[in-house]
Amino acid sequence: MATKERIVEFMRELAYNPMLEEELASVFQLGKRERKSFTALLDEMEQEGLIIKTRKKRYGVPERMGLVVGRLQANQKGFGFIIPDNPDTEDVFIASNLLNGAMHNDRVIARINAMNTKSKRAEGEVIRILERANQEIVGIYEESKNFGFVVPDDSRINVDIYIPKKEGKKVKNGYKVVCQITRWPEARRNPEGVIVEVLGHPKDNETNIQAVIKKYKLETEFPSEVVAEVEKISEEISEEEIKRRLDLRDLRMVTIDGADAKDLDDAVSIEKLENGNYRLGVHIADVTHYVRENTPLDQEALKRGTSVYLVDRVIPMLPKKLSNGVCSLNPKINRLTLSVIMEIDKSGKVQKHQVAESVIKIDERMIYEDVSDILEQDDAALKEKYSHLVDDFKLMEDLCKILRKRREERGAIDFDFPEAKVILDEKGVPLEVKKYDRRIANRIIEEFMLVCNETVAEYFYWMNVPFVYRVHEDPSVEKLEDFNKFIHNFGYHLKGLSNEIHPKVLQELLKKIEGKREEVVINTLMLRSLKKARYAADNLGHFGLAAEYYCHFTSPIRRYPDLAIHRIIKAILNYGTENKWLSKISGLVGYIGEQSSIRERKADEAERETVDMKKAQYMAEKIGEEFEGVVSGIISFGLFVELDNTIEGMIRVSSLEDDYYIYNSEHHTLTGERKKRVFRIGDVLRVKVAMVDILQREIDFTLVEDNQ
Repeated sequence: MATKERIVEFMRELAYNPMLEEELASVFQLGKRERKSFTALLDEMEQEGLIIKTRKKRYGVPERMGLVVGRLQANQKGFGFIIPDNPDTEDVFIASNLLNGAMHNDRVIARINAMNTKSKRAEGEVIRILERANQEIVGIYEESKNFGFVVPDDSRINVDIYIPKKEGKKVKNGYKVVCQITRWPEARRNPEGVIVEVLGHPKDNETNIQAVIKKYKLETEFPSEVVAEVEKISEEISEEEIKRRLDLRDLRMVTIDGADAKDLDDAVSIEKLENGNYRLGVHIADVTHYVRENTPLDQEALKRGTSVYLVDRVIPMLPKKLSNGVCSLNPKINRLTLSVIMEIDKSGKVQKHQVAESVIKIDERMIYEDVSDILEQDDAALKEKYSHLVDDFKLMEDLCKILRKRREERGAIDFDFPEAKVILDEKGVPLEVKKYDRRIANRIIEEFMLVCNETVAEYFYWMNVPFVYRVHEDPSVEKLEDFNKFIHNFGYHLKGLSNEIHPKVLQELLKKIEGKREEVVINTLMLRSLKKARYAADNLGHFGLAAEYYCHFTSPIRRYPDLAIHRIIKAILNYGTENKWLSKISGLVGYIGEQSSIRERKADEAERETVDMKKAQYMAEKIGEEFEGVVSGIISFGLFVELDNTIEGMIRVSSLEDDYYIYNSEHHTLTGERKKRVFRIGDVLRVKVAMVDILQREIDFTLVEDNQ
């Protein structure tokens, strides 16, 4: 029988030369009856980009024909890169004149034309578009005399969409709209479209948030069949269900989360044993008890992949009855969980562990600030209020430090980027932007979840069962060489840079730059030099954590991979490793990983965009005000300056009127031609807010004269 896997495997053999359909049918010994379905299978594989059909009607796999299949990541300047489906293949540069009608995020096939000797990067041309990503586009409608056009919000879609004049009657000039493409772009011809939704005036808070929601295709409502399914879910837990589980209701435990969190995934318990070891319990909401496989609810959760935390709202993966109610580990009530109970020694090594379906009852719902105030500030009022838990918190702090030290010793990289916390009023207007504190309580939960995730991943890896791992592959040597050249300007050097690098080398660099002026920019560029973490069916290790085994197990309310592996774990706990269901899901875990990775990236982009929007809105009220900031980046036409509250703006070279400045790309400096004043990354400058474009999320600074 000819399956997709067998066909691809056959075509990848070294002896294979592209064949006609008839020849392939003969190789697979297909009779006349099977030929029709075989033709359909080849067509489907061609559409998916698994195989290529040449002009002479011969079939082969893309990589054997100098072709790459992947997604186009476009740049606002017009060019783009193909991010290949095959993670082992490097990105391919596509010049703007070789996009051939492809738009940002389209899935395409590209032909590799050359290898750039300077950048060591493959260069190519789009030859086929497999899947269009932008059926609908969000942007500003602008009218002209005989027609209108939509200027996309996403600068990576760098062509305007032509809108027929009659369509313009639906909308006012300058309003934000959603348009549907009716004709795709061709050489020297813009795409055409019709307006399907008017979002409102671009200065309106809700309009701009809705624009981001539409742009990233985030679903705010659940389908009616999902709502109906959830309504039938009982909040009562039967005695029969409690009896078949490990009963931990007498074990003292707490949740520790942000003050505004409503979807509480995880609870923790801790004890000090007689032998000096710690018994750490991590108890995770048993979401799969309520979300049954292949139901409309499960399919919708997989489609969403993750909850999305925008600046002013949450778009949950699961309906609120589950995410904030039945599944959430609220205090003083019975809750179903999957528990991982670990015995950890004084060096931070997990000596033994138990994974079990359990029932728990939370003692207290704690918040990060209160636990941190108890441990860091010895807050008397809070210590009295939570006197029954203070000893537990101190044990948690001790274990946290032990686990952190162990991770540091093995070389884990800890990027301590300052995150922004945006405070809004009830109308969505930003009142304050400040750094989000990562205090001791945040670090306790972080370390406990990390050790739990590693323990689970290692345990089930050695069982040799289908699984969804969280992987972070080793960085490419080329990118690290470029990074090494950059840090050389600051007097740093990566040791032992050859075919592979140990994360400890990067960790040591982070320690050297801690507290220095160049810390943020080196952190940022190091992160860009590394690959992105993703979900995969194969255990490829986690470079950043210096972990051989890693997964996401601790947040099934808000991440689908966690939910998927809970399902696998429960199947093994109840039916062993040889059950039929496991072999059935083995073909699905790869898709779950891929889908979840795509949705995670979209969620990250949407979250970042709404935060940047509010930052710009906040600074629009500060025009004319002065701030102190640090130069965080330098490009040919300006300096990026980051303020202490994480807001970044630009001083344009054109605004530096005291001299003519020359950009040095190798040393990342701007130097005055006459006065020889040099601007470097890490310089502290006094700036004034000159202009803010909320729609483009751009903030312009000017240099305060005292500095010149």
